Amino acid sequence: MYVYLLVFIVSSYLAVIKWVYYRHRRILTESLKHVKNASLERETKDVNIRALIVTAHPDDECMFFAPTIIRLVEVNASVHLLCLSEGNYYNQGTLRREELLRSCDVLGIPASRITIVDHKKLPDDPKAEWSISLVSSTILKYIRAHSLNMVLTFDGNGVSGHANHISIHKAVRHLAFTGEVPNDCMFLTLETVGLLRKYISFLELPLSWLLPSHLHCIIGSKGYKQAKAAMLCHRTQLVWFRYLYITFSRYMFINTFHVVPQGPKNLKIY
Repeated sequence: MYVYLLVFIVSSYLAVIKWVYYRHRRILTESLKHVKNASLERETKDVNIRALIVTAHPDDECMFFAPTIIRLVEVNASVHLLCLSEGNYYNQGTLRREELLRSCDVLGIPASRITIVDHKKLPDDPKAEWSISLVSSTILKYIRAHSLNMVLTFDGNGVSGHANHISIHKAVRHLAFTGEVPNDCMFLTLETVGLLRKYISFLELPLSWLLPSHLHCIIGSKGYKQAKAAMLCHRTQLVWFRYLYITFSRYMFINTFHVVPQGPKNLKIY
C-alpha cells in the first residue's frame, strides 16, 4: 500500500512539473510584456526585447543564465552578452575567451553581440570588489550604444557568493537608483536560492513557480541538452564538481528574476 502511495505522490509531482513547464512555454511572451509594463509603470504593447546579460566571467552565461538566454532566443529577442573579465585567475584568459565565444554560439548569441572586457581594475578574483563607478559606466555605455531595454544580471548574493558577481549587482542598483538609463530600460536580477533548492535539479520547478518572482525562464530536456553542450565548451573549467553541477543544479533548468526598482530619472548625487 505504501509503495502505491509513493508511486502516486511521485507521479502527481512529475505531472505538476510537466504542467508548469508547458504553461510557461505558452505565456513567456505575455510575462515579458507584463514585467515591462510593471517596471515602466505604463502600458505598452511593445514586446520587442533587446536584452543584455551582464556576467563577470566566461562560463557564467551557461552556468547561471542558460535557461534565460535559450528562452529569449526562442521568442526572437535580440540577446547581447557583456562579460566583464576574461576569467584570467589562473592565467587562462585567452583560452577562456575562445571558450566563451563557442558557448555563446551554442546558446544562440552571435559573436557580433558579445563584448568581453579586459581591464586591470576588473580582475577575476573571488575576493576582489570591483569599482561600482567603472562597472556601472561600462554597462551604461553598452545600453546606450545598442538601445537595449532589458538588463539581466546577478542579485545581491551573486548566486555563488562570488565578490565579482555581487559587484555587478551593486553597479546595476546604482544605475537604477540614479535614473541614468533610458526610460524604456529595466533591470532584472537572477534570484539566489538556498543550497537544497539549488541542487534538486528540475524537481525545484513547482517551488519556483509558486514563490513570488517577476519573471520565470524554464527549459525542458531539449534546452537542457543545449545548456549542457554550452557548459562543455568551457573545457578549462571541467573539474569533477562541475559535472555534478551540470547534473543537479536547478540553474541548468530554471531562472527566476526580480525587478530592480528605479529611482527618479537623472538624479544628481553630490
